[in-house]
Parts: sequence; structure tokens; C-alpha cells
Amino acid sequence: MSLCPTAEHVGQPGPSTRLESSSAKTLMDIGTRRIFNEDHDLFRQSARRFFQEEVIPHHKEWEKAGQVSREVWEKAGEQGLLGLMIPEEHGGVGGDLFYAAVMWEEQMYSNCSGPGFSLHSNIIMPYVSHYGTKEQIERFIPRMAAGKCISAIAMTEPGAGSDLQGVRTYAKKDGSDWILNGNKVFISNGWMCDLVIVVAMTNREAKSPAHGISLFLVEDGMKGFQKGRKLEKIGLKAQDTAELFFEDVRLPADALLGEVNRGFYYLMNELPQERLVIADLAIASSEFMFEETRNYVLQRKAFGKNLANLQTVQHKLAELKTDICVGRAFIDSCLQLHAEKRLDAATASMAKYWASETQLKVATQCLQLHGGWGYMWEYPIAKAFVDSRVQPIYGGTNEIMKELIARSIVSPK
Repeated sequence: MSLCPTAEHVGQPGPSTRLESSSAKTLMDIGTRRIFNEDHDLFRQSARRFFQEEVIPHHKEWEKAGQVSREVWEKAGEQGLLGLMIPEEHGGVGGDLFYAAVMWEEQMYSNCSGPGFSLHSNIIMPYVSHYGTKEQIERFIPRMAAGKCISAIAMTEPGAGSDLQGVRTYAKKDGSDWILNGNKVFISNGWMCDLVIVVAMTNREAKSPAHGISLFLVEDGMKGFQKGRKLEKIGLKAQDTAELFFEDVRLPADALLGEVNRGFYYLMNELPQERLVIADLAIASSEFMFEETRNYVLQRKAFGKNLANLQTVQHKLAELKTDICVGRAFIDSCLQLHAEKRLDAATASMAKYWASETQLKVATQCLQLHGGWGYMWEYPIAKAFVDSRVQPIYGGTNEIMKELIARSIVSPK
């Protein structure tokens, strides 16, 4: 069942009378922001209902287990919430970028970080859709859209994090097959994955590592492919994150994704979208934390009156809302640029860096406004606080984002 509208509605801007979030009653109001239209609003209602009914009631249980259920993946697939941007002819939903953004935002508004939907749908599925053969697309995309094939991407290694050219995992030719060896770490969806895209060196003699990297489709159950322990993190406790090991994994020729030694270029093409996803997640989380804190200070009493009546609290809320709304305006602009295929790598890096730093600031100050209760795990702000800390790290650390932005400034045009 698809929740997306017919193709003729996709991509149409909303009417100019729509309120921006800065003017709306709350930062999470449905029917706001000019980048959306009424079809997006209907989809947002459905996505919000899905998280309220299928995710929030189970999230504490998933936090203890260190993973979500397979059932929630399949329910998301049944309701047309996965593969939103993948063309219908490939087995996806065929919606535009703004439907995907609704899904990212609604997950943050639910304060439930467990289901790795955005990684699966908007980071991994595009690799298969963009670079896969007809056979690979037909084999994987429909199952991925149905939530029956959970995916991961294995870039990071113990000795190579943001530096993708430092990859040591290696695949060598053996007849028409490939033999894969190496290990990866911090792989989101890694424990539950049925399919993982593995970044590996295939030409150690290349003039630079960027010219010798390839991507491979590795399936759960292949001999020599082992999943290590679920890693215990300070946040994202319901999202499974694992080590992956590859020991003489024999891969058929059709496991190669795209062309040999072109993997680094594919990664560079897709990373702006990954960074935009992280940026929108960051601002949406900030919006959630602000509203959670606004509600708290309106009810909590100190010195005989509500916290919201204290000028220091009012001014802090004013600062936070302004920061969030400035960030939201930039991220919405980036979403529009990306929908028009005009978002460049430097701008995506700015979005990821600035939005994730804003999220950290909002998390810290909103928790402070909760006082001692903010440090208690039963309060949503505590979970949002620890979940926020990874945002400046993954998808390329913010130090790397600054490096990429700086290159665009000082390099000859």
C-alpha cells in the first residue's frame, strides 16, 4: 500500500500562504512550510500515526534488546514508508524528496531513533537504484521497499573513519569471482542486515586510493561473512550497530555494484544526500526538544511560579527558537536545492555541520532547563540528549565537513 500521491502532484510547491515554522503555533505543526503541499501534509499525518502506533509503544523494549523488531520494518513497507524516492519502475514508491523529508522529521518528532529507516531508504537504496544492474535492481529493491530486506553500508573501519581513502578491506579477482577480506565497525543496521554494501579496495596499484575502490553487494549467510557483537553505545540504544567481518568471502561477478574501481566516485556522488539527511534529522530533533522543553517550563513551578514566567527562561527559549528557525530556513533551502539537483557538496557539508552543532546546543540547553529531571532517562529530553551526540561524528565528522567547506573557499575555481 502506497501513501504517496499520484505522479502529477509530486514536486509541486505549496501555496505561499503557508506559515513558516517560526510563525506557527508549534515548530512541529502539520500544514506549515512552503516547501510542502497538501499531499505532503496528508502523508505527514499517516507517518505521524505510524510512529505513534507502531514505534513509540515498543521503543523501550527495543532499547533493552539493542535492536528493533523485523515486524516494524515490514509494517513500514506495507504502509509505503520505505524507498519513498525510488522510482516505481524499480520497485520503489516514486515520491519526491519532500516525502522522504517528512519521514525523517516525523521519526525525530517521535523521539524514537531505533528504526534505521532513513539510512536504508535514502542512503543505501539509491546506490542500488542508481548504479545497480537491471537484475540487481529487480532482485533487491522490491524486497527492500517491502521491509523484507534490511540493508546497511559498510564504509568505516577500525583504522579508517571519515577518511574513505584509508580503507584496507580488499577484494581480489579469482577467475570471474571476487575474494573479499577485511572488517568494518560502527555499521548501523549491521546486526539485522540482510544486505550490506561493502566498500573495498580492488586496485592497490592505483595512482591514488580514490581510483582503486569498488562497491560490493554482500548478503547475510554468505560463507565467511560474520557479524560481530552488537555495539553498546551511549545513545541510539534501539538502533543495532555492529562490527562486520569478511574472511575469504567468495563473491560472484554480479555482486559488484557499478563499475570496478569507480566506488569512490559513487560515494562522493551520494554523500551530499546522506549529509542532508543528517542535517534535517538534526533540525527536526531540535524542534522536538524545543517543544518538549516549552511544555515542561509552562508546567514546572519554581519560586512559587511557573518556570516560563522567569525572564531568564523566556530569553533562553527566545534564543533557542531563533537558532532553530534560522537553521530550518537553511535546511529547507538545501532540500529545495537537492530536489532540483543543485545541492553541491560544500553546501551539504555546511548543512550537516551547522545543523548537528545546533542540535547539540539545543540538547544541552533544553536538558538544563529541565533541571535534575532532565538527567532522568524517563524524560524524553534525556534520550534526545544522548542521541544527539553522534550527529557531529557520523556521515563524516564535522572537522572533515569544515575541511570540505574550506577547500571550496580557497581552491582555484
